[in-house]
Amino acid sequence: METENLTVVTEFILLGLTQSRDIQLLVFVLVLIFYLIILPGNFLIMFTIRSDPGLTAPLYFFLGNLAFLDASYSFIVVPRMLVDFLSEKKVISYRGCITQLFFLHFLGAGEMFLLVVMAFDRYIAICRPLRYSTIMNPRACYALLLALWLGGFTHSIVQVALILHLPFCGPNQLDNFFCDVPQVIKLACTDTVVVELLMVSNSGLLSLLCFLGLLASYAVILCRIRKHSSEGKNKAISTCSTHIIIVFLMFGPAIFIYTRPFQAFPADKVVSLFHTVIFPLMNPVIYTLRNQEVKASMRKLLSQHMVC
Repeated sequence: METENLTVVTEFILLGLTQSRDIQLLVFVLVLIFYLIILPGNFLIMFTIRSDPGLTAPLYFFLGNLAFLDASYSFIVVPRMLVDFLSEKKVISYRGCITQLFFLHFLGAGEMFLLVVMAFDRYIAICRPLRYSTIMNPRACYALLLALWLGGFTHSIVQVALILHLPFCGPNQLDNFFCDVPQVIKLACTDTVVVELLMVSNSGLLSLLCFLGLLASYAVILCRIRKHSSEGKNKAISTCSTHIIIVFLMFGPAIFIYTRPFQAFPADKVVSLFHTVIFPLMNPVIYTLRNQEVKASMRKLLSQHMVC
């Protein structure tokens, strides 16, 4: 009898953002418009930084990589979510779910480490300006980029390895619009307390420590800025304040989702929507709107193509 009752789960049913068709249609239209406007903007940022010889400083190198990571991150969730809004039955295979979960945490952790690298870059630029070109040389920038990709991969592979060892033999309804650790773990037909604690330490504690470390580093940077001239001070404050905004947008939802035991809260889906769809697409745009050099380069690039 036990063998008959243990049915291996081969697919998951996504319950979606809401059961109301009217709200689904409204969110579909809003997300689609937002996606079609902001995503090309991210690619424009990447192309501008890539094509302008004047934007070769490490700050712009990392900004281009941030735009790439955020655009890639949005591809994991948004296209499928838009299709599911129009589907009666929202089904994802077990392998598809694990794949989505892997890339979600791979790119998410990569972006988290990238924000740490960008904070380090600003610290060296402001607190050690005479040694900046020596420390943040091209080789060091590529080494830091490789390190953050490896860090993201390691973080994600640990998440996936823990989930692959869990048996799924009964319920298969995920109360979300995409596959993520908290919802998937709840469906395992075994005691998951230890796994949940490991997941919280891997995702939640890491997010919290990085967040606190970033806030501390920017506090030190802002204290050092006070000694600069008025012109340099204003530019440094503008750059750092932009970084701090992105830190709160990135880490706020992540800490809310991953630093507590995996219990459902009414705000979970809304926070997940902003964390996986809205904020990733907005991050590079926020940086660009507050950076005069990138804006000037983008205007020049667009005017050249419009003239041609």
